[in-house]
Amino acid sequence: MAKIIVVGCGPAGISAGIYAARAGMDTMIIGGGETSLKKAHKIDNYYGFEKGTTGQELFENGIKQAKSLGIEVIEDEVVGLSFGEKLTVTTINNSYTADGVILATGSSRAVPKIKGIKDFEGKGVSYCAVCDGFFFRGKELAVLGNGEYAVHEAKELLSVAQGVTIVTDGKGMEVDVPEGVKVETAKISEIKGKEKVESIVFEDGAEHPVEGVFVAMGVAGSADLARKVGAETEGNKIIVDNKMATNVPGLYAAGDCVGGLLQISKAVSDGAIAATSAVKFIRG
Repeated sequence: MAKIIVVGCGPAGISAGIYAARAGMDTMIIGGGETSLKKAHKIDNYYGFEKGTTGQELFENGIKQAKSLGIEVIEDEVVGLSFGEKLTVTTINNSYTADGVILATGSSRAVPKIKGIKDFEGKGVSYCAVCDGFFFRGKELAVLGNGEYAVHEAKELLSVAQGVTIVTDGKGMEVDVPEGVKVETAKISEIKGKEKVESIVFEDGAEHPVEGVFVAMGVAGSADLARKVGAETEGNKIIVDNKMATNVPGLYAAGDCVGGLLQISKAVSDGAIAATSAVKFIRG
């Protein structure tokens, strides 16, 4: 049976999963359990709730509804997306292939406010190890982050780099670091260079020479994952058409990650459109 994987368990993701499952598709939803919806103390502008509701309640009801339709809901962090004969979604604990993937993890995190990061984007600062690691063969590289996503990016770079250091910008590592990867926990002052990145300067004045810095703070957002398979993005927004389709066959996006009105009602609509479009694509 054809399979659709939805990445994200907020309004857009659950809506997409429901429409895919009701169309007869083998459907899986993967999400880390954290969405902006759960943080909403009161929601009183969504259809059908006379006295309003809470984000937590709406989130939990969505998960229950998805499971009632036989949708497999997996709580795991997605760290990678690749494209071969089929699309492959990689999580911390496993990997899954699908005929169609819908990205619905919300808006990507903000770029850390470190001097030089924005200035050197495309000149040594990257957001995708799979996409850009090839261009840094034999170089000394750094990965900015302290979680599973940072470790995943560091592993991707180990095979091509001369050396890889995870720089945490003052934070402690949240996970174990693989052999061969160094860790620097000092607070960062700036990313320094002339025409390209040349070093990371720490607040204590120490300087670590690098030719590439890969940003992997927190968890991978939808735009981060989209870039890994060559999908077109604009900042933290994924570019889609009116069918919620990206430029990569079989890859769709919905909700806050595509921009526009950042509201539950729009996210639910986006998810429905994305799933309907993915089903039509898979059926040819």
